[in-house]
Amino acid sequence: MDDSRRTFLRNAALVSSALAVSKSAQAQNAGSFQRIAVEETFSVPEVLDAMADLVAREPDREQGLQAPSYVGPDTTAALIDLGPGRIAAMDEARIDKAVLSLWSPGVQVLDPQPAVELAALSNDRLAEAINNYPDRLAGLAAVAPQNPDAAAQEIERGVSSLGLNGVIINSHTNGEFLDNPRYWPILEAAQALDTPIYLHPRVPPPTMYGAYTDYSMSGALWGFAMETSMHAVRMILAGVFDEFPNLRMVLGHMGEGIPFWLNRVDTVSARPGMLNMQRRFSEYFLDNFVITTSAMFWDPLLEFCINALGADKILFGIDSPFAPSSVATDWLDAAPISEPERRMIYQSNAERVFGL
Repeated sequence: MDDSRRTFLRNAALVSSALAVSKSAQAQNAGSFQRIAVEETFSVPEVLDAMADLVAREPDREQGLQAPSYVGPDTTAALIDLGPGRIAAMDEARIDKAVLSLWSPGVQVLDPQPAVELAALSNDRLAEAINNYPDRLAGLAAVAPQNPDAAAQEIERGVSSLGLNGVIINSHTNGEFLDNPRYWPILEAAQALDTPIYLHPRVPPPTMYGAYTDYSMSGALWGFAMETSMHAVRMILAGVFDEFPNLRMVLGHMGEGIPFWLNRVDTVSARPGMLNMQRRFSEYFLDNFVITTSAMFWDPLLEFCINALGADKILFGIDSPFAPSSVATDWLDAAPISEPERRMIYQSNAERVFGL
């Protein structure tokens, strides 16, 4: 064998060895954290049937609600699967644990008594699924804000008796928001139990809805984020977090646009005679809110939110089955952030916020 051939083979071996070391390091790093997804949706047949019955009986009761036919049979099947099919889908997307919550608007469009009963039923089913897959599933308690006292009791039951990890509120209830003191028993219970409230979007209420009826704007395209960001802003401006300073809130979809507006709202709210706030708007947001990546898989946005809020305020979420799970994990695996930041977003922040 001539010298040039020996040199070629030696260099090839070195390159192969280097690639093997690199792949080994990547595999080792990939195993250094769990991928925990925190906005993952489920439902139960009884809730879907109640929503469908509502639409059939009173089509104008909830503007824009088209459930469950809105999502089609495959998505409906994915929503109600709390067993092997869901676990297989998680495996395919490399999701180690999913924090499940009842599909919006949950029971919040129903009359108070059936809403209370169906929230409890949903929580029982969720707790049963978690018991079947304790290493793979966690969940948030659904409540019926239509009956605030019963909702507070269900938070206590869900967290203390069922072992759930927070509360899901699908934004407005009958056009009313959590800044209204009638709903404060819910906030009081969540604060007392040190359990977070995930404020999830829904179709804007009648007072907003008209401007969103054109161009498919009422849902995920635009209306969801506008409705939920308004809800969160109302809570801050109303002094909710002066009354409940330790209340912890979670917003999906990279904060529903609020991180982009923090400086603007600080500046305007400080104008003479505008508001009488004890602290800056951004201080409340940074102290009482965290955000998730759900359905917002874009590097510039992630980098902005890390700069604006800090990586410790961002949790990984997918919004499955409405957003593609593998796209989400592929994105965050490759996102141009540091490995400590990636681990925080994938795992440690979720463990801290939801007590996993």
